[in-house]
Amino acid sequence: MSTSEFEERLKAALRPVDPPQDLARRLEGTLVSLTELAADELEAWELSAMRDPRNWVRPAVAAVVGAGAGTALVAMRVRSRHKRRRSQSVDLLDLAERTVRDVADEARKLLPQRD
Repeated sequence: MSTSEFEERLKAALRPVDPPQDLARRLEGTLVSLTELAADELEAWELSAMRDPRNWVRPAVAAVVGAGAGTALVAMRVRSRHKRRRSQSVDLLDLAERTVRDVADEARKLLPQRD
């Protein structure tokens, strides 16, 4: 195999591949499902059962999964609107303020409403 043939094969193998069009939608749906399942698991806690440390695993896992999925969901949604925020911003500080506001708004959407 010659060097040029090897280079051509290497270029063909390393050619970028675009993700499927619906990947973001599917990922967002999965993250929403994980967040909701974790919230349901945490709501099902029985405080009296928490005296036994063996019962701490499921709520702890639910809290970690819920926090991770919620954080990823907020980051994904905020990142998807970055170009629009950047074009609306006048300077870097304005962009940072808009981004922080967007993160707070998205986090509020995920957190349960308290009366």
